[in-house]
Amino acid sequence: MMKIDEALQAATKKLQPVVERPRLEAEILLAHHLGCERSRLLLRDRERLERPEAFFALVERRRSYEPVEYITREVSFYAEEFFIAPGALIPRPETEILVDVAAKLIGQRGYRRIAEIGVGSGAVSVTLARLFPDLQIVATDISQEALAVAEENLRRFGVGDRITLKETSLLEGVDPSQVEMIVSNPPYVAEGCELEPNVADYEPSAALFAPGDGTVLLRRIVDLSGELGVPAVCEMGYDQRKPMEEYFRQKGIEHYRFYRDLAGLDRGFIVDFG
Repeated sequence: MMKIDEALQAATKKLQPVVERPRLEAEILLAHHLGCERSRLLLRDRERLERPEAFFALVERRRSYEPVEYITREVSFYAEEFFIAPGALIPRPETEILVDVAAKLIGQRGYRRIAEIGVGSGAVSVTLARLFPDLQIVATDISQEALAVAEENLRRFGVGDRITLKETSLLEGVDPSQVEMIVSNPPYVAEGCELEPNVADYEPSAALFAPGDGTVLLRRIVDLSGELGVPAVCEMGYDQRKPMEEYFRQKGIEHYRFYRDLAGLDRGFIVDFG
């Protein structure tokens, strides 16, 4: 008979060679298996673990580098728990900064209608809709799988009446009058870039990679921003400031700025045609 604390110790040992925080991830998987909050594990540590084989099957999936978020179907973003599943990119903490930058612009200018290009899990649009109760958003993606995940999060957070999901590329078929600002975390990883196994083997490549140096879609969004005469807030790679600056100069764009992440790395830009 295996007790909960013993299972936790065994899982931590199994995960140690493959993850940075084996104890934390063992706790997350065990809490998911038990259907309880992670904080409750300590209070239950001497209880008998029911169906230990099912729990250790989860551990083996993580040992094969499957992201813990896909295993639990939960991801933390902006202090909320979002639904996530394969087919949608797992939201990163860096993207919370994208939300902060976009929210500041929305608040300053009073925008009521924006568009998100590449909605993915829906975390960005849902968070902005929750921050601004009068905001209407049209959110696009080329992936049916991602749109299904986003739809679930719209239901989870009760914002489906203010976010319209559309399966399309960029803003094709979107009414320009409904767009006062663009926000996007598009694919920007350069072709041939090697990623960690948990990313490369499990997350959707179409949501990660862009042709060439990875800036193709970033440039296209800048072009759309100029065509519509609205600002755009985009996440980018930490090493893409120089090619984007060159593109801004080439296009004669004067009003732009870059923002950084908590590590001090360039993480995105605002281009302003508004």
